[in-house]
Amino acid sequence: MSVVDRPAGAAPLSETVFSVPGIHCAGCIFKLEDGLALTAGIAAARVNFTTRRVTISHLPELTIPDLGDAIGALGFEAQPLGDAVAEAADSESRALLRALAVAGFASMNVMLLSVSVWSGAQGATRDLFHWLSAMIALPTVAYAGRPFFKSAWTALRHGRTNMDVPIAIGVLLTCAISLFETINSGPHAYFDGAVMLLFFLLTGRVLDSVMRDRARDGVTALLKHRAAGALVLNKSGGTDWRDAQSLAPNMRMIVAAGERLAADGVIEKGASRFDIALLTGESAPRAAGEGDAVHAGTLNIDAPVTVRITAAGPDTAIADIARMMENATQSRSHYVRLADRAARYYAPAVHLLALLSFAGWMLAGAGWHQSLMIAVAVLIITCPCALGLAVPVSQIVACGALMRAGVLVKDGSALERLAEADRAVFDKTGTLTLGRPEPVNLSVLDWRQKSVILGLARNSRHPLSQALRKAIEREGIPAAQVEAVGETPGMGLSGLFEGEAVALGRADEAGEAMACRFGIEGEEPVTILFEDRLRPGAEALPAQLAALGIQSSILSGDRAAAVLPVARALGLTAQTGMLPQDKLDALARLSAGGARVLMVGDGLNDGPALAAAHVSMAPASASDAGQSAADTVWLGDGLASVPIAIRAARATMRVVRQNFVLAIGYNVVAIPLAIAGHVTPLIAALAMSGSSIIVVANALRLRSAAR
Repeated sequence: MSVVDRPAGAAPLSETVFSVPGIHCAGCIFKLEDGLALTAGIAAARVNFTTRRVTISHLPELTIPDLGDAIGALGFEAQPLGDAVAEAADSESRALLRALAVAGFASMNVMLLSVSVWSGAQGATRDLFHWLSAMIALPTVAYAGRPFFKSAWTALRHGRTNMDVPIAIGVLLTCAISLFETINSGPHAYFDGAVMLLFFLLTGRVLDSVMRDRARDGVTALLKHRAAGALVLNKSGGTDWRDAQSLAPNMRMIVAAGERLAADGVIEKGASRFDIALLTGESAPRAAGEGDAVHAGTLNIDAPVTVRITAAGPDTAIADIARMMENATQSRSHYVRLADRAARYYAPAVHLLALLSFAGWMLAGAGWHQSLMIAVAVLIITCPCALGLAVPVSQIVACGALMRAGVLVKDGSALERLAEADRAVFDKTGTLTLGRPEPVNLSVLDWRQKSVILGLARNSRHPLSQALRKAIEREGIPAAQVEAVGETPGMGLSGLFEGEAVALGRADEAGEAMACRFGIEGEEPVTILFEDRLRPGAEALPAQLAALGIQSSILSGDRAAAVLPVARALGLTAQTGMLPQDKLDALARLSAGGARVLMVGDGLNDGPALAAAHVSMAPASASDAGQSAADTVWLGDGLASVPIAIRAARATMRVVRQNFVLAIGYNVVAIPLAIAGHVTPLIAALAMSGSSIIVVANALRLRSAAR
């Protein structure tokens, strides 16, 4: 319960976000949330396990240093959220990768030396190999084990434990026994076990770090669409440049054509069209005039406008989308917590088993040396290498097969969730369709008209002009020499061809359809229609997914007139005009009904839904935020990659389950033999390696999973 007592009418609580890299397990979450809530002046604390952030609600008089001290008193290092945090996270990821590389290189070399000992090396030769192993392993453990040693020491220093404590003890004990054996010319040393254990533990830590970086990058990719600032009208009628952080409601900013908005607002003067794919995913720009709302991050296409700011900074729509993405990644951290809890309980159990073996043999009358050797054998033979490999090696092989098939899997755990999917939801624009408008009735134009249109269209960056330019150029038609070409914002292009006026512009009579109107003075105008074509394989996709037991539907931010023809062509139900929050609500309803939803989308407006879904996919043409939020990205224009990925994911999970059976079966047989003293540390090391090889060999069958 919070110790903050808020009287009626008191000032609202402040909220501060800290990055806490030391959050590694469920115990860390409970420690922080419960401990901070009992701190004077703090009302509540919420931990985002995925991004390793702590959001603290507190009295306004508490400063950032005060809050940092409160977190430090619980045994965690913290830093206020900002650019320095991102740099620190990047530095941590690089440090883990370096440690993993060192441990992997050392493991290979120490294992080669161990093979020589296992092959029968005796006397001075054996001692030489042991000393060479020690010279490689001890510096490696000191360097590569730092993430675990530092975390364990910090926890113990503040009177608590975490999963890194038993790991550190086990690695150090194995190295100490091995060094003792080497100094005394003993027959066995276990440097290979210590280094390999570190290598596999670091592999898991690196994968975890990659997932967290991806979650952070998705929000960063979205927020970069905000303008850095805006020209704001001052009291004297002039303009001042203000950065986005200093903008405030009721300021008036001037937004030129080709600029993105730095804040939300209402147009007070002017009219233009805006690219609002950020919010709705619509392929066609939307017109807006005086009194219409516009949003930060959207692109002003045609003409300058004056906008009265209604929301800035963290209160804008784009900031809301970023928060939704971050909250969505937190909701999915259930998987990470389960895996972390399993590791947290497994490590103490292994070390307790080794300790009991040592105590039991000592009580039975065996000497300390024999008892310690049996305990070390138990420690090595229960090293969770095979269990640790059961999932990652299967994921790596399957991800490699999918990559060769043009599907990039960014998070190995996505394969597990993809295999569970039983409902698919698709965005329309850029997902089921190519997201590129193309003219569909160019046949109504003759060669001369196409040449003149090309002469006009190549002078504009408008999406429809660019689509016409590309289509006509593909026909090999040269551009006519059009003079005095000008572009009127919101109206189109005009010029002179052989002394006659020509124009390419809006087709108001086309209604909701994408169209433009072309005319030459003295001739009948022609309306050119456009459509956003379906991706290759879209027609067959619903039936392919149905064969896999997956029902499909469409969730789109586009207009009903643009979505319903696609829905009818594919035989799918569709919901239209949906904002990012609407898509999140729809996914929540499906999930509440027990569905495991696969979200397939591409736009910035799809980012929160991609992050919140059970699993998600995006095409390579998707926005940066869409690609970052999605679990998988497929290359090329076709949609055949979606069922291919699902089938590969299901095959992967079958192999994972087989690997778990093999690994657990190994432990069921090996552990009792080791406790009974029938397994030497040498045999334990061989058995541990053998179980790992069997698991890897089984996983290699997935090389053809993406066919």
